[in-house]
Amino acid sequence: MFRRNGTQCVATFAIDEVRVLRKVAGEVVGLLTDGMDHTDPVVSRLFPDIYPDRPDDSAEFRLYTEGELKTGKIDQAGAILAALPDEGEGEVRLDGEAAEAWLRAINDARLAMGTRLDIGAETDLSEELEQAAVHDPGSSRVFQLSVYAYLGYLQESLLNALPEID
Repeated sequence: MFRRNGTQCVATFAIDEVRVLRKVAGEVVGLLTDGMDHTDPVVSRLFPDIYPDRPDDSAEFRLYTEGELKTGKIDQAGAILAALPDEGEGEVRLDGEAAEAWLRAINDARLAMGTRLDIGAETDLSEELEQAAVHDPGSSRVFQLSVYAYLGYLQESLLNALPEID
């Protein structure tokens, strides 16, 4: 997938990959711009309480930091949308800053999907996907688990393509 070319990370995406990445990045932007609900487990995962045992302190901390964090997350998802080809398949070239924005956006998307899909640290994704495919191969869960796995693969390939930091 991603490979290093000089100081850039380069990948060629098929039309279906572009569509999936546009949808995932768009959903993250939508989640963050459509009136965030802090009772939503996904929002809680993306913006965890800094002081879980002190809700008043957490609320005050959130008051001063959440706007900037939210803007950063929207910008990072926007970096994916901006770099993808407008139509069809195509090549993406990322400099170091854009690659880091992609990594953070992919991580946010995986955290959101993992929360919705109830994937924890102990979850064996291969087994989970296999079981879902056996029980209902055409289900949305199979598709969502596949996208989650794809994002993990994409994230790993981008990490491996990043130039060494001295």
